Amino acid sequence: MKHRWAAACSVGLLFAEFLFFFSVPLQAQSEPAKIFQANCAECHGADGGANTAMGRSLKMRDLRSPDVQKRTDADLTDIITNGMATMPPYKEKLTKDQIQQVVAYIRQIAKK
Repeated sequence: MKHRWAAACSVGLLFAEFLFFFSVPLQAQSEPAKIFQANCAECHGADGGANTAMGRSLKMRDLRSPDVQKRTDADLTDIITNGMATMPPYKEKLTKDQIQQVVAYIRQIAKK
């Protein structure tokens, strides 16, 4: 009886470790998408294509376009941080790390 209980506890503990080990990277991977959705998607669209009412009315750029993708990471970081034309600055709303995550996400959506 004690052996069954110990075996059940061991299996349960292994399962909990498995869930923790694999859930942390998944949450970290989705964080840039969450930041983009919360701060950028209203104008730029969920896919970065700017095909939203706000994006069309403000004539926002398609973030997947070669014109945007040819910019350096430093350029994109500066635009997100300080704003550009009708885009507001995000230096007070996002941390530097979050801005870097958004830049990486912009690179990622261009490959989809």
